[in-house]
Formats: sequence, C-alpha cells, structure tokens
Amino acid sequence: MRVLAVDDVPAALEDICQLLREAPEVAEVSSAGDPLGALKMIQSERFDAVFLDISMPGLDGLELASLLAKLSEPPVIVFVTAYDGHAVTAYGIGAVDYLLKPVRAERLSAALAKVMKMLPSTKGTAAISPDAMAALPVESAGRTRYVRRSEVQFVEAHGDYVKLYTHTGTHLVRMPISRLEEYWEGTGFVRTHRGYLVAIGAVKELRSDSVGGLLAHTELGDVPVSRRHSRDLRERLLRAARSSELNQPGRRL
Repeated sequence: MRVLAVDDVPAALEDICQLLREAPEVAEVSSAGDPLGALKMIQSERFDAVFLDISMPGLDGLELASLLAKLSEPPVIVFVTAYDGHAVTAYGIGAVDYLLKPVRAERLSAALAKVMKMLPSTKGTAAISPDAMAALPVESAGRTRYVRRSEVQFVEAHGDYVKLYTHTGTHLVRMPISRLEEYWEGTGFVRTHRGYLVAIGAVKELRSDSVGGLLAHTELGDVPVSRRHSRDLRERLLRAARSSELNQPGRRL
C-alpha cells in the first residue's frame, strides 16, 4: 500500500516513516511536515492510508481527518499521537486505530492489519495478499527484528500473542492466532489444533501420542493435531507429497 505520514516534529516524522518503510505491507512511504502540505499531497496523489499526528499548529490532525472524510474516496486514517485524550473523538471521525508515541513495530503491524481490511480490495472479505505478512516484527531488549514466514516451522497460541518456532529460537508476537491464520492461509500453513498452526513443509511424519492422539512431528518438536483438523492435515500432506513438496529423505505419511 501507499501511505502518507504527517507530523510537524521532524524526529517523530522520521521515526514513523522508518517503521512504515520496514513494514512488509507498505510499498511506498511519503511524508508531510504540516497539515496543509499533507492536504495538497492528498488532493494530487492517491494514498491508501494516512498516519496522522493530532497536535499540530494551524490545522490540527483531527480537523484534517474531518476534511479527508468528506472526499469521495478518502484514505484510511490512523492517528499517531503522544496523548491519549483524543481517542474517542478520533474514532468518532472514522479512524481505524489510535497509536501512542513512541510507536512499537508490533503495534504498528496491528494497525496496518486494520488498514488492509478497510482497503477496497479486501473490505468485507478475509482475502489478504499472501505477502501481506511475509515477515513479522519481533521486539526484544528494545530492538526490532523481522522473522520471515519461511523460517517458521509452527506457531503456538499464547492468549493475545503467538509464539513462532524457528531454528533461531522462539519469538513472541502480539497477534491472535486466528488473525495470523487469515494472513498465512494459502501460504503453506494449516491449522492443526485450536492453538497451533504448522508449516506443511516442516512436517516430517505423523505420530500417535501415549493416549492415542495424533502429533505432527517437526524438527523443532511435536504439534498436536485435533480430530477436527486431522483429515484436512492428512489431505494437505498427501497433496504436498504428490507435488514433491515433501520429496525429501526420511519423510513418512
């Protein structure tokens, strides 16, 4: 998507622009240092979303958002502010999210997910580009790194978080597993259990546990498979085998 960031503080503007450039959903980032400049850009160019500061001299962010809402095809609005007192007004205008500074990469990722659902190509559907979440931001010790989907063997739900299992370790990301399943559907991942997703290509074999349950064995551990999901998993593994996705030594179905 094409996004515009608006903030009258240069350092804050650069921070949000940098985060947006690193997000896999964003193809192009433009910036404006004042609301009037932003309005001129929006009138001459098309943006999918505007990340908008509230407290700015002259025309503030809330007033600009109200003007944008009157456009025939308005961009999706996300407010980025240091103050939490305007949230009710912001959502009343139609903003999809309200981010507090300093913005964390994981929080921005959640906001971008909301933006994606509002775009004309995805509104009202669960269809999302397979590349929309090809990498997920992970924060640790004040630093942000991106874990590629191709690195992940399986995913475990932890409340509002998911734990990604990779060869480099496990990584927590703030996102419900149901939301991640929507993003990664059709990219080689399958739900095996209420709390697990597994990469089809990572499954070495299916095993029975000590009480007769089914497990999908990967190099990084066993993933439980519920009765509800076992048939779908077996079918996916068979299709993968027939298309040579599992044509490696040591694999058994």
